Amino acid sequence: QVQLVESGGGLVQAGGSLRLSCAASGSSFFITAMGWHRQAPGKQHELVASITPSGNTHYADSVKGRFTISRDNTKIAAYLQMNSLKPEDTAVYYCTASVLGSDDYWGQGTQVTVSS
Repeated sequence: QVQLVESGGGLVQAGGSLRLSCAASGSSFFITAMGWHRQAPGKQHELVASITPSGNTHYADSVKGRFTISRDNTKIAAYLQMNSLKPEDTAVYYCTASVLGSDDYWGQGTQVTVSS
C-alpha cells in the first residue's frame, strides 16, 4: 500500500503562483512514475504532468511553459510549481503514483482556485 498526501493548494489571483507538494509513504520504494491530475467541476479529469524516476517529464499542452513538475527520489515526493495561473486552472489536483504490478495510487486531492 502507498499513501499520498498533497498540500499547497489554495486561492490565488490570475497570474499568480502556487506550489503543490506530494509526500508518499508506505510501500513507496516500489513507486515508479509520479504525476499530477486535475478535475474541474463538470469536466473529465486531466493528466497535468508526470515524471519518471530518471526525471523525464510530460506535460499537458494546456500547462506547458507555465507548470513544472519535479521529484525528490530520496524523500519519495513530487512537486508541481504552477506559474501564470489562469481561472481555467481551477480544479482539484491529485497526486498519483505508479507502482509495479499494481494499480496507480491517488492522493485525496487539494483544491486550487484561481480568481479572475
